[in-house]
Amino acid sequence: MGDYHTLNQGEVVEYARGIEGVFPVGAQLKSREIGDGNLNLVFQISDPASGQGLILKQALPYVKVVGESVPLALDRVRIEIEALRIQGELCPDLTPKVYAYEPDLALVVMEDLSDHITLRRGLIKRGRYPLFAGHIGSFLARMLFFTSDLAMDLQEKKLRVKAFINPELCNITEDLIFDAPYKKSRMNIFEPHIRDAVERIWADTELHLEVALLREKFLTKAEALLHGDFHTDNIFIKPDSAKVIDPEFAFYGPMGFDIGTVIANLLLNYSGQEGLGPDAQERIDYRRYLLDTLRDLWTQFELQFRELWNGHAADRMAKTRGYQDLYVARLLQDTIGFAGAVMVCRVHGFIHVADIDHIEDVAARERAQRIALEIGAALIKRNRSARSIEEVLDIALQAVN
Repeated sequence: MGDYHTLNQGEVVEYARGIEGVFPVGAQLKSREIGDGNLNLVFQISDPASGQGLILKQALPYVKVVGESVPLALDRVRIEIEALRIQGELCPDLTPKVYAYEPDLALVVMEDLSDHITLRRGLIKRGRYPLFAGHIGSFLARMLFFTSDLAMDLQEKKLRVKAFINPELCNITEDLIFDAPYKKSRMNIFEPHIRDAVERIWADTELHLEVALLREKFLTKAEALLHGDFHTDNIFIKPDSAKVIDPEFAFYGPMGFDIGTVIANLLLNYSGQEGLGPDAQERIDYRRYLLDTLRDLWTQFELQFRELWNGHAADRMAKTRGYQDLYVARLLQDTIGFAGAVMVCRVHGFIHVADIDHIEDVAARERAQRIALEIGAALIKRNRSARSIEEVLDIALQAVN
């Protein structure tokens, strides 16, 4: 299809038609642009007669949500494809099938997950997913352990770190999560009714110190291959299945950032429950479900991470008595701190979440925003002294009582 250019509806249909084994010959294909993200074009190509479909994702050479004034390298597609390859090797049941990759067009073709929904949408509807904690706990344990120095040849791991250098997308995270929310910035977007809470965050030097330490870890600790953007819109789910998509922010960083991002998004929905339904008892019950899920997620992760360490650690020094316990304890602290930072930026930073922003009642939306900021700031301040995941649950409960 030639050199890079932005594909139109007709081109994506014809490209999809050429993918073998998906659509019947002569199928009347339909194309629909479905991307609501910040960086890419995403098309769903479907055949109503057979029920078959594909997703075509094309990266744009700029930040879609801002425009051509903010250019962005197309190399992120190579990074995404390589991350999906590794993800597919380590967690095949949790990875979408990739049908094609066209580097010249920055184009990826993968399976259509229309029988799933995004986890964010599911949580907003108060869905319950009993296998979620096990699925994502396993995903995190396997991805983080097997891509780290604990399991890899040390030289091979260094080469992989080099292959996943992702400066532009990491810079987005560095600015939007670890800098802009803690100062007056054009990158902050918030409603006037929470200005007092935001200004307290801008003035809180104790909080800023903890964020600076978390930022240092994000910048310097190449522990494992991260998804890098592991929020609930990038997890597709149904009762018996989960799929992890869009690892274009992948890079080698601190393990706790991925775990913390998932936890943050559970807690953002927990905060948003303030306005996601009128029944008070249903709100209480669903918040209890969310906290149980959060606890189970960490428990499943820790259990499987330790089992992998005990059975597959390649580094001799990793078997030193007491090292594993100290490592996991520090990982919990990092997770809690990063969870707090993600929560804060998603309330008054540049990118928000539907769990809160889509609350129609203004007073309920304000309460949800304030709850999220309170939880986020408390997690950040607690992170270096935390000893148990139960402390996260206690902070969340205190914020709504």
